[in-house]
Amino acid sequence: MSIIAAIDDFREAARRRLPRFLFDYADGGAQGEHTMRRNVADLADIALRQRVLQDVADIDLSTQWFGERMPLPVALGPIGIGGMFRRRGEVQAARAATRHGIPFTLSTVAICPLAELRAGAPEVNLWFQLYVVRDRGFMRDLIAEARAQGATTLVFTVDMPTPGIRHRDLHSGMSGRGGPARRALQAMGKPLWAWDVGLRGRPHQLGNLVPVLGADSGMNDYIGWLADNFDPGIRWKDLDWLRAAWDGPIVIKGILDPEDAREAAAYGAQGLVVSNHGGRQLDGVLSTARALPAIADAVGDRMTILADGGVRSGLDVVRLLALGADGVLLGRAWLWALAAQGEAGVDRMLSLLEKEMRVTLTLAGCNRVEALD
Repeated sequence: MSIIAAIDDFREAARRRLPRFLFDYADGGAQGEHTMRRNVADLADIALRQRVLQDVADIDLSTQWFGERMPLPVALGPIGIGGMFRRRGEVQAARAATRHGIPFTLSTVAICPLAELRAGAPEVNLWFQLYVVRDRGFMRDLIAEARAQGATTLVFTVDMPTPGIRHRDLHSGMSGRGGPARRALQAMGKPLWAWDVGLRGRPHQLGNLVPVLGADSGMNDYIGWLADNFDPGIRWKDLDWLRAAWDGPIVIKGILDPEDAREAAAYGAQGLVVSNHGGRQLDGVLSTARALPAIADAVGDRMTILADGGVRSGLDVVRLLALGADGVLLGRAWLWALAAQGEAGVDRMLSLLEKEMRVTLTLAGCNRVEALD
């Protein structure tokens, strides 16, 4: 058994366990994947100020989002088809999040629907991620279901009016002609995954979409449904219906420009996520580390600023906080851990991040995450 000492170790363990189409779906980015690589590289280049003899005997990692005290400055962000990486994987990850007292964000295109997530992780602080789709009635129904299942925060993703161009998905069989047959052949070569997810993890449906797609809500229609149903015509002024349908905190996800951040604040959103979708949408845009400071300067006094992209350690979390974020959404980190070791892997990954954040603050001479600047 390989030693897991860092998030990159979970990635390697996931690569060995998963069929290629799933690993490349999680691991890949848009087109040449330049922005995806810059997310990691630019964040790693941020140098921390180190102070000594600052009395760091007690380290406080807690922070406040939307009037609620969080024990850690991280949440599990939304990931599509997470339940394909381990059997009913979103439920497993949500249970791990519960043990650490942090939010879990369920994607619109998750395998497990809202009701299953709530039943499997009844105490989780549930956030729900909503895409911009053409059918407003469907969106209102999803929002109503999220409210019924006790979701506390709505994360509205705005940087995906159409799916980005992802070459790896075509090469692997995740999309394009012959996909189902190629995926089946790859699954045969990964017997542990095939038993855990392929056979025992059914139904392989986009659980939240079953009410509108019915029998057509399976994996074969995943990429096609995204392309056909996202709405590129929506504008800021079209969002009034969203506030009318949801009375809790709204977080706008996918902001890279200070002008859009000001628009989100003017709209009345309580938070935003500085994000380029993990480098999976428009290749060549700014990395999160480069975009974040200007956005924090523009609206940080009016909104909760979250960020994602390029996080591979607790040190990276601290770097984003120092650049102006109030918190960090984890994406690939929890998906790799889930694929590698299931619920126990996500639990272990979060414990690892917590230890790394604690050590980083201690060695930097700072005893509170809220004191980082």
